[in-house]
Amino acid sequence: MKSDRFRFGPFTLDVESRLLCRDGVALDVSSRYFDALVLLVRNAGGLVPKDRFMEDVWSGVPVTDEALTQCIRSLRRALQDDAARPRFIETVPKHGYRFIAAVNVSDALPVVTLASASRLDWRTFWALGGAGIVGGGVAGLLGGIFYGFAGGSQGMGGASIVLVLTALTVLIALIGAAGVSFGMAAAGLFNPRTGPSTILGGGAGGFLIGGIVKLLGLDAFYLLLGQSPTHITGALEGAVLGAAVGLGLYLGSRAPSSQSLLRRMLVPAAVGAVAGAAIPAAGGQLLGGSLNALAGVLPQSRLRLDQIGALFGEDGFGPISQMVTGGLEGMLFAASMTGAILLAQRQITE
Repeated sequence: MKSDRFRFGPFTLDVESRLLCRDGVALDVSSRYFDALVLLVRNAGGLVPKDRFMEDVWSGVPVTDEALTQCIRSLRRALQDDAARPRFIETVPKHGYRFIAAVNVSDALPVVTLASASRLDWRTFWALGGAGIVGGGVAGLLGGIFYGFAGGSQGMGGASIVLVLTALTVLIALIGAAGVSFGMAAAGLFNPRTGPSTILGGGAGGFLIGGIVKLLGLDAFYLLLGQSPTHITGALEGAVLGAAVGLGLYLGSRAPSSQSLLRRMLVPAAVGAVAGAAIPAAGGQLLGGSLNALAGVLPQSRLRLDQIGALFGEDGFGPISQMVTGGLEGMLFAASMTGAILLAQRQITE
C-alpha cells in the first residue's frame, strides 16, 4: 500500500507534507515517530515486527526496545488510542505491532519507501560521529591534565608543561576519536543489532588513524630534532582501543534506556580499561609510554614520568606504571566517547 495520503477515522496522514491531522487540525508528532506511524499505516492489517521498526525507522541509531515502546505509546496518545482496547494500533506480544483500523488511500503516487530513504541519514551520521569526537576531546583534556601535572611537577616551567601536554593530548584524542567514531559509522555501527560491525568499524578507524599519526609523528620529530622515539603508539594500539570503544558502545546501547547515562557508561569504561591495560602488557604503547619514550630521546627536556613509577615502587616509568596509566587512558577514552554518543542518540530519538 503506497500512497502520499491516508485516511483512518478522523485522521489524515499526509506523507509528502509530513502532517498528521485530526479533523483538519495538525498534530505535533516527532519525525521518527511520524515515520513509525507511516510504516504501520502502509502495512495496515499486517504484522510489523520489531526488527522492521529498527531497520526502517531507526536505521543508523542504536536504540533499545524501550525506545520503540515509547514511540508506540506516544502515537497512541496522538491518536487517542487505548492499548487495552485498541482502535488503531494493536500490540502483538513479543513480536511487534499491527495497524487495525480501516485505511482509505487517496492521491496514490509512487514514492520512495522509508526503508531506502532512511539508509542515507547523513544528519545522524554526522551528529553521532561529531559527538564521539567531543567525547574524545573530553578524555584528552582529563588525560592531558593528569600527564601534565605528573610530568611537569619537577623544576621550573611546570605550568607551561601542563598547558603544552594538555593541548597535545587533546589534539591526539580528537584525531583518534574522529577515526574511531566515523569508522564505526561507516561500518554501520549505529544499528543496535550489528555488534560485529561495531567492533570492526571502531578497530578499522583506530588502525587507520593510529598508523597515520605515528608515521607523521616520527617524520616530524626526525625533521625538527634530527631524532625520534623508536617505539610509540601506532596502528595496532589504535585498532585495539578502537575495537574496545566499539564493543563498549554496543554493550552500552543495549542497556535499558531507563538506566542513567552514568550507569550505561560503566561497562564501556570497564572494557576500555581492560584494553588500555592489555596494550602495554602485550608490549604496545599508549600515550604515557609514548611520552616516556619521547623523554628518553630528549634528555634535555623537563618531561619526566618517573614520579608515576615511584608510586608503584618502580625505578622510572616501568611496566606496572604503563599498565595502570594505559588502563586509565582506555577507561577515559571509551567512557567519554560512548557517553557522548549515547547522549546524542538519546536526543535524536526523542
